[in-house]
Amino acid sequence: MPAYKIAEAARLLGVSDDTVRRWVDAGALPTTGSTPAEIPGDALAAKAVALASAPAETGDVLSSARNRFVGLVTRVQRDGLMAQVDIQAGPHRVVSILSAEAVDDLGLDVGSLAVAVVKATNVIVETPRT
Repeated sequence: MPAYKIAEAARLLGVSDDTVRRWVDAGALPTTGSTPAEIPGDALAAKAVALASAPAETGDVLSSARNRFVGLVTRVQRDGLMAQVDIQAGPHRVVSILSAEAVDDLGLDVGSLAVAVVKATNVIVETPRT
């Protein structure tokens, strides 16, 4: 099972190292018990999903995401030859359909670090009305 140091976890969640330490101290985020402290990948993935489902702050809606999303695998659902992989990259959930063989070759499991690369010929950028 993958595990992430405090600084890595903070970067992946889009928060400060101190915030992750406070969550650990409060029992809101478990550690593996190793020194230095590491967060289990599956717990980090669950926290990423919880943070993403929280309501967005007003200032969060004026940015446009880039085409590389570094995040944590939060779900792998297999169906025969194909699989669905969900990646939580900060507040962005990226879903990809790929072959089950590719999932195996990449070693994708819940809590794994992954990068979703998006290439699109048409991208729509919106901002809310003020």
